Amino acid sequence: MTLEKGIYIITGIMASGKSTIAQMLAEQFEKGVHVRGDIFRKMIVKGNIDMTPSYSQSAVEQLILRYKMAVKVAEMYYNAGFSVVIQDTYLGKEVTSFLNEFESKPVYFITLNPNVDTIVEREKKRKKSGYTTWQVEPLNNVLINENPKTGLWIDSSYLTPEETLSEITKRLKTEARIK
Repeated sequence: MTLEKGIYIITGIMASGKSTIAQMLAEQFEKGVHVRGDIFRKMIVKGNIDMTPSYSQSAVEQLILRYKMAVKVAEMYYNAGFSVVIQDTYLGKEVTSFLNEFESKPVYFITLNPNVDTIVEREKKRKKSGYTTWQVEPLNNVLINENPKTGLWIDSSYLTPEETLSEITKRLKTEARIK
């Protein structure tokens, strides 16, 4: 299946497979870019405020800044002729405003949503530790209860990365396109 040039957004909680799937999806295009939204947080040398369960308004402001930078970078690559896959943990009330920032079309929104037990097992196998300020279940509850039910949601609990990518490409046009 040939994928349409566009902007593809991959989200989910930590250890849901975002990086792996985003890279694999970006590799499907003749001209593909993988934007890791978290890079904008990592660029802050001093003064970073993480989103914690008891987050502050300043943390939200930094999160919105990070989201806006990801949009701008994606739009610039897209306007230069690339298909763009953006990957980050897009959660909660700010997701809708993030999605509304995009001017280019089409935009696809894909949420990886494996079950909590799968996330816990995947986290144990990772070289990095994502769960320092959050626990898996409360973060998953934010995803389930606060994210807009838009785009394509995939329970990848029992799927390999290849099977997850196949499922995404099969269901993209009917379920993932939001703009």
